[in-house]
Amino acid sequence: MAYAASGLARIGGDSNGSLWMYTTADAIATVNTEGYFNSAANMLAVRDLVIVCDTNVPTTNFVNVLSNTGTVVDVSDGTAVVETDGD
Repeated sequence: MAYAASGLARIGGDSNGSLWMYTTADAIATVNTEGYFNSAANMLAVRDLVIVCDTNVPTTNFVNVLSNTGTVVDVSDGTAVVETDGD
């Protein structure tokens, strides 16, 4: 699949950095590919944090924006949030 603007919502922050939520059926391996967020280049800034929720698996990952040239956005590989309950 591809980036869908309807899945991205700014949760908070300001010009010093923002926190975003992105909901998608895409796997993190797709989302963390350079260029996936190109259509959001005018919104995402370097060091912004994005919580990526994969509704297909489901999994949650934290990614941060590593670079944004104004046209090409690259995010980190992602840090998985453990979604198990051992008790």
